[in-house]
Amino acid sequence: MDGYFGEIRVRTGSRIEFRNITSDVRRIVGESGVRSGIATVYTPHTTTAIFVNEDESGLRGDLMKVLEKLIPVEGGYQHDLVDDNAFAHLRSIIVSPSITIPIRDGRLMLGTWQSIFLAEFDGPRTRTVYVQVLGFR
Repeated sequence: MDGYFGEIRVRTGSRIEFRNITSDVRRIVGESGVRSGIATVYTPHTTTAIFVNEDESGLRGDLMKVLEKLIPVEGGYQHDLVDDNAFAHLRSIIVSPSITIPIRDGRLMLGTWQSIFLAEFDGPRTRTVYVQVLGFR
């Protein structure tokens, strides 16, 4: 089994945004030479997350609306007494910091409409995404 490690740097432009990083992850999988295996995509920041879904503007807006209903920016959170971003931490927890995607024939096994996103909840900032590829060449 072979392993390969890649890193993506993303400069977000607003406090909350969903950035499509699919092409960057595909590039790293290609560089790895792995033909059969898995790719784990992970963000080490406590106010970001990684998810897979359709890259459609209405759906991104719907996701923002749902997250605002579930975890409003102004929620009277205890963490806001330390740092004014408790909502960002809480959203990151429920969305998740990582995903794992199978690789077959050197390609990510994403569905037709699936894309990989970095979710920014406390930007704008420069963020890092790690991609660990494991498998057989």
